[in-house]
Amino acid sequence: MEGKRSLEAAIEELLHVEKQMRVAEDVAGAKKAAIDILKLCFEARAWSMLNEQIVLLVKRRGQLKQVVTAIVQQGMQHVDETPDLETRIELIKTLNNVSAGKIYVEIERARLIKKLAKIKEEQGLIAEAADLMQEIAVETFGAMAKTEKIAFILEQVRLCLDRQDYVRAQIISRKISPRVFDVDDSKEKKKPKEGESVVEDAPADIPSLMELKRIYYELMIRYHSHHHEYFEICRSYKAIYEIPSVKDNPAECIPILRKICWYLVLSPHGPMQSSLLNSTLEDKNLYEIPNFRLLLKQLITMEVIQWTSLWNTFKNEFENEKNFLGGALGDKAAKDLRRRIIEHNIIVVSKYYARIALSRFAELLCLSLQETEKHLSDMVVSKALAAKIDRPTGTVCFGTTKDSSDVLNSWSMSLEKLLDLVEKSCQQVHKETMVHKVAFKV
Repeated sequence: MEGKRSLEAAIEELLHVEKQMRVAEDVAGAKKAAIDILKLCFEARAWSMLNEQIVLLVKRRGQLKQVVTAIVQQGMQHVDETPDLETRIELIKTLNNVSAGKIYVEIERARLIKKLAKIKEEQGLIAEAADLMQEIAVETFGAMAKTEKIAFILEQVRLCLDRQDYVRAQIISRKISPRVFDVDDSKEKKKPKEGESVVEDAPADIPSLMELKRIYYELMIRYHSHHHEYFEICRSYKAIYEIPSVKDNPAECIPILRKICWYLVLSPHGPMQSSLLNSTLEDKNLYEIPNFRLLLKQLITMEVIQWTSLWNTFKNEFENEKNFLGGALGDKAAKDLRRRIIEHNIIVVSKYYARIALSRFAELLCLSLQETEKHLSDMVVSKALAAKIDRPTGTVCFGTTKDSSDVLNSWSMSLEKLLDLVEKSCQQVHKETMVHKVAFKV
């Protein structure tokens, strides 16, 4: 009791000093008095009194912004030194409440929310943690370090993925431009001009830009895997593969290169897929895994691939992916792999034939007539191929895919020919009337 009374007396005396300094607008004196009050409460382990004094000091009339900032920062130093979880949560909530709506302590508030969200996550309350993190829009914080902003947004994305909120995860992930990871940090930082806000240094626990790049693309792989967007997954693995620390380490880069090869094969045929396929084949590290080089070579060779022999060759490699980075590819990927091989074979046949019997076409693809028709129809609908099926005669006719400009040009040329014919016809009619002197009666 005596200790409590002496503490209260010391606090009252310091509050009186703080008032005098505040009225005199002595920033240094007011900050020192406020910090001394918080230190007394902390040394006495009077946590409830510490919370009360934080609220009291911040709400005092005409309180200076610099003093409020010092109070919040001092309180944050004591968060990790609380005796139990309940006291820690209470202190965080107190600091969060007093800093709400104050721009000059927005960075401190963001860090407090992040700590509270981590506690909620450890308690298994993923949804609550995600909701807490989403309240903070760090992309608008001018004084926060770039790496800290990115780390905070990535944490928001991760929590959304953990609660399976894929729509919100995609929206938040778009706040980060992939180009931000290509900035050269070796250049000296420019000194801020007069009037510009000073950017704070990131805390020591914030990862470097290249580490954040890897985290970002790993999260993107999680997101795209949910929607089975194979080409986007491939691009994400390719971005991780290009990180210098990964590419220079064979133990790390080879498993990633395996994944790039698999997802390239699983990706639908298109110009971007073909470009990435050819660039991957030029990679020297691909010689370390000759089977995958052979697989990619087969895809760029205009020859029909026999699915049975290919699956027998690569089945063990496909199943072994569960032991490598990223885990197993899944049963759906095995079905999609067969589908991609069939699509490759259809494209190969379309290159060599302008017209082919449906029965012969099915024989080349090693499929039934129904399966052949279905896969061909799917490719025509997706505009990967231009073809027509004549069912009565049982033939397939291949054509060239025309874009809108080609169609418009052909229509324009046809119209021009039609007008020429009309004009010539009019001339001939007029000539005949003049020769025979026929008078038209109206």
